[in-house]
Amino acid sequence: MTTPIIAEKIRAIASKKEVLEQLLEKPDLGNLRLDVNQALEELEELIEELNKTFPS
Repeated sequence: MTTPIIAEKIRAIASKKEVLEQLLEKPDLGNLRLDVNQALEELEELIEELNKTFPS
């Protein structure tokens, strides 16, 4: 895999973060709020690690 392809995949992963943030704003999530919050935290960690490994 080339660096530009990896960078593109990182951007694609990062775009999913916005979806999770929008979900957290919904008042009717109930118990799913915990799962969405956990997924958001893990996604942020993944993006951080990817950016450290493959700086742009």
